[in-house]
Amino acid sequence: MTTNEDISLDSSPRGGALVTGAGRGLGLEIARRLVERGHLVHVTDLSAELAARAAKELGPRAFASALDVRSFGACRAAASRTVRRAGSLEVWVNNAGVLVTGPAWEQDERTRALMLEVNASGTINGTLAALEPMRARGGGHIVNVVSLAGLAPAPGEAVYSASKHAAIGFSLSTLADLRLAGVEGIDISCVCPDGIWTPMLYDKLEDPSAAVSFAGVLLRPEEVAVEVEGLLDNPQPVVAIPRRRGLVARLLDLAPKLSLRYAHPVMARARRRQRRYARRAKAGKLPR
Repeated sequence: MTTNEDISLDSSPRGGALVTGAGRGLGLEIARRLVERGHLVHVTDLSAELAARAAKELGPRAFASALDVRSFGACRAAASRTVRRAGSLEVWVNNAGVLVTGPAWEQDERTRALMLEVNASGTINGTLAALEPMRARGGGHIVNVVSLAGLAPAPGEAVYSASKHAAIGFSLSTLADLRLAGVEGIDISCVCPDGIWTPMLYDKLEDPSAAVSFAGVLLRPEEVAVEVEGLLDNPQPVVAIPRRRGLVARLLDLAPKLSLRYAHPVMARARRRQRRYARRAKAGKLPR
C-alpha cells in the first residue's frame, strides 16, 4: 500500500529522505527531524497502516509506503519512488529492527532467521538500494541504526548482537570500498545507542534475558533522533550514545576474558535496573 504515490510535489530544497521502520518509535522521531530540516520524507514500515498514520501526523512533506526490508527488490522500488516524488534521494536511514531475547539454543530457526534477515540483510538491502541513486548523483548519506550490541557481546541477546555486528561490519567495509573507489560525496554512518524506550522494549521489562538492554541509560527516541540529525551535519563512521557507554563496550570487546569474568555481576546489576524501570513503568513514569 502506498499513500499518494503518484502525486508530484515540489522538489525539496534538501532532497528526498527515506526512513525504514518509521511507523512509530525511533523511526518516526527521525522522520520528524528530517521533515523539520526541509526534506520530503518517505515514511516506510512493514505495516502500511502505521506508515500512513505516521506520514499523516508529519504533514504534507511526508508520504508513506509499506516496505519489507528483507526484500532487496522492495528496497530498490522504495528508493526509486523517493526519487520520483522528491527529485533525489539524499538521506536513507536503516532503522527497521527486530529483537527476540533468550539464549540462541532456545530460539527456533525461524526466529534466528528473522533477526538476521531484518537487522543484517535489511541493512544491507537498504544500503545497496540507496547507493544506486546516490552514486548516480555523486552524493548522499546513509545512516544505519545499529546498537551497542553491535560493539560488544550482549548476553541474552546473542543472535540480535550477531546481526548488529554484521550490520556495522558491512557498513564500515562498504564505506571503505566507496573511498577506495574514489567516491567522497557519500557517507555511511552507524548509530549505536544504548537501550531506547520504544515498542521494541515495552514488553521486555519482565524478561530477564533482556536485562542487558536496561543496563545503562534508557534513552528516549527524541534523544537518539537528535544525534542522527547531528550526523547529517557532521558525518562520522560510528557514534555511540551515550559516548561513555560506547567506550565501555569497546573496552569489553577488546578484553573478552574480562567481559566473561564480570558477566554475572554486570547482569545482576542490569536486572536490578530493569526491575526499577518496571516499577517506574507501573507508576506511569515511563509513558508509552
